[in-house]
Amino acid sequence: MRAVVLVGGLGTRLRPLTLHAPKQMLPVVNRPMIEWSIAHIAAHGVDDVVLSLGYGAEAFVRAYPDGVCAGVPLHYAVEDDPLDTAGAVRFAALDAGIDERFLVVNSDVISDMDVSALITFHQASGAAATIALHEVDDPSRFGVVPTDADGRVTAFVEKPPVGEAPSNRINAGMYVLEPSVLDRIDSGRRVSIERETFPALITDGRLYALGDGGAYWLDTGTPEAYLQAQLDIIDGRYRGEGTANAVAVDPCASIARGATVVRSVIGPRASVDAGAHVSGSVVMAGARVGTNARVRDSIIGPGADIGVGASVENLSIIGDNVSVAAGEIARAARLPREDR
Repeated sequence: MRAVVLVGGLGTRLRPLTLHAPKQMLPVVNRPMIEWSIAHIAAHGVDDVVLSLGYGAEAFVRAYPDGVCAGVPLHYAVEDDPLDTAGAVRFAALDAGIDERFLVVNSDVISDMDVSALITFHQASGAAATIALHEVDDPSRFGVVPTDADGRVTAFVEKPPVGEAPSNRINAGMYVLEPSVLDRIDSGRRVSIERETFPALITDGRLYALGDGGAYWLDTGTPEAYLQAQLDIIDGRYRGEGTANAVAVDPCASIARGATVVRSVIGPRASVDAGAHVSGSVVMAGARVGTNARVRDSIIGPGADIGVGASVENLSIIGDNVSVAAGEIARAARLPREDR
C-alpha cells in the first residue's frame, strides 16, 4: 500500500514556532510530527510514502537525507504553486507514478484509528473513495459527512454554521482512493477535494465513509491542540505506533536538583534550573528555564531562554532563541511579536 501524505500549508496559527520550520517538522514528544503520522500508517501496511510538499520542502529533505522516515521509503513531490487539497493529491500521485489504490493522509492530524479497517471497508463497498470519520461535539469547524445505513455518503457540508450540521461525524483527514479519482481532478489549477471532488463522487454514488470507532483524533493546527497532543501522548490517551518509545524528558535534558517538572515534555539539551517549575508545557531542544522561573501551560521554542524568576503562562508561545528577561511576566503572549 502506498500513501500520499499532505504536508503543505504555512502553519500560520502556530507562529512563531513555524517561522523557521514547517509545522510537520515541529517536535511532538521529541519526534517530528510527521514521524507520528508515518509510523502509524506503516503499522497498517503502508510501505511507501509520497510527501506532497510546498512550503519548507527543503526542511524534510535535510531531516531525511536518505529518503527514509520512520522506516518507510519517501518520495518527494514538490509543487511549484499551491494546488489545494485535490490538486496536491493528483500532483503527488502522478509524480510518484501511483496507478493503484492508495491512502491519503493529512499529516496535521494525530490519530490512532484502525487504518486497516478503513481499507477493508473500502474494498468491500466498491467505492471510488472512502473517508474516515470522527465524532466531535462541535462540527462547525470541519467538513461534516452524513451517510446512509450502508456507509454511502449523502452530502458533504464544509464548515456548517453552529447548530446547523446534519451530523456530528466529520472528515478525519484520511482517505482511501482508487486511481480513477485522479481523472476527476483538473490539472494546472487549484482544486479542493472537499468542495469539488467529493461532491462529484456523491452524485455518482461512489463516495463512502466509515467511522473510526471512537479512536483518538486531534487536529494539531492550533497552539492549544499542538500542546494537547503532547500531553495526551505522555498521559497514554493516544495508543498509536511509537508510544512505547515516547519519553517525556529527553535523556539529554538537564533537570537541576530542586527543579519541578510536572506533566511536561522537555527536549534534548534543554535545561530546567534549580527552583524552576514547569507544568503542562513543552520546553524544546536547547531551551533554558532559569532559576526560580515558572512555565505553565505554554510552549518554549528551541534555544529560548526564560530568565531568572520570569513567569510564562496561559498558552504563551516563546519562539526560537527568544529571551524572556529576568522577572518578566508573559501571559498568553507570542514572542517575538509579529507587529515588530
